[in-house]
Amino acid sequence: MTNIFKVRGGNNLKRHKVEKRFRVYGMIAIATSLAFLVIMVGSITLRGAPAFKQSFIKIEMHIPAEKFNKNALQNSRFVSYLKETLRAMYPDVKTRKDKKQLFRLVSSNAEYTIRDAVIANPELIGKTHNFWVRTSSDIDMYLKGYVDENLPQSERRISDQQVKWIADLKKANRIEVRFNTQFLTGGDSREPEQAGVFGAVIGSALSLFVCFIIAFPIGVLAAVYLEEFATKNKISRIFEVNINNLAAVPSIVFGLLGLAIFLNFFGLPRSTPLVGGLVLALMTLPTIIIASRASLRAVPPSIREAAIGLGASKVQTTFHHVVPLAMPGMLTGTILGMAQALGETAPLLMIGMVAFIVDVPTSITDAATALPVQIFLWADSPERGFMEKTSAAIIVLLMFLVLMNLAAIILRRRLERRW
Repeated sequence: MTNIFKVRGGNNLKRHKVEKRFRVYGMIAIATSLAFLVIMVGSITLRGAPAFKQSFIKIEMHIPAEKFNKNALQNSRFVSYLKETLRAMYPDVKTRKDKKQLFRLVSSNAEYTIRDAVIANPELIGKTHNFWVRTSSDIDMYLKGYVDENLPQSERRISDQQVKWIADLKKANRIEVRFNTQFLTGGDSREPEQAGVFGAVIGSALSLFVCFIIAFPIGVLAAVYLEEFATKNKISRIFEVNINNLAAVPSIVFGLLGLAIFLNFFGLPRSTPLVGGLVLALMTLPTIIIASRASLRAVPPSIREAAIGLGASKVQTTFHHVVPLAMPGMLTGTILGMAQALGETAPLLMIGMVAFIVDVPTSITDAATALPVQIFLWADSPERGFMEKTSAAIIVLLMFLVLMNLAAIILRRRLERRW
């Protein structure tokens, strides 16, 4: 008897040690995952946070009344007066090379900043006013500390003369760093200091809108038919297997399908949210169908039996009782599927949404790009200013993904019924 207790005690002790080791392994795995997540998000945040700031130069400029008509300001050219003002600030600049370096202190759209300010306040005509204009990307990178002054002039993008001018402007309190509203409200640009994500965000939103209005009703109806009405035979099982396989198909395949059908066969406009939404709808449909079928299965059979017992038909039972109870899970699956579609790049590249689009789209048939594609384009740009823009755009994309997943969790908790 004593030996039996010893054996059992030894087995219990061994089992507890195994359970402890398993808990430790689990905690190590979770800690490792969180560490990688923190490193990834932290590195992206550190690299992208400076993009939300932009340096400005204050220029005191006279707007001559004899040269500008209040009724034709939209077509007026302010660049010559801007250059005259810069030359007046540094009268010792004589050579053509030095003048080019001087003009490169400010962004190429500085004249439009001044023009828009005058259009907004025509009373500035005939007066001298202080205008804050964006610096060029190279100067902005220098002010943010990305340029090493100790390097030889030939190895950096700004000259010693420009460094001296910047120092003089700092002493005169003519340089200021502000929140970069252009990044969140503007479209794409060849110049890093003028580039924004708003056009790409609207393009993604329009594509997701098209994706939702097509994929959600089709996916829900397909799931309802397969789960509630379809006869369980070999044909229905083939459909189920194919739907599950489609959920694992690489996204670029759906892009090729969209290129062949929507663009080449139907002739839909290229690089538009309409085609992008259709391609994303094809990619999201399997996920929505699978999630919707799982939600329908989660509804207790007693609901169906009670409805039929009270005289309801199969259609009434399904659409008046079962589908409303399964709808929270269906919406959650749809939101998660669309969140996955939001981050897809490959299918959108195949349908031409990689084009350089400056204007913000206003409809689903306007040429547009998407946020992941915008990130891809900026990551391929050689300018240093686009590197921080890339990380900042990733931050915006992650915020959208977090919000969509948060919406799915809140929606499920509020509408879900526990049985």
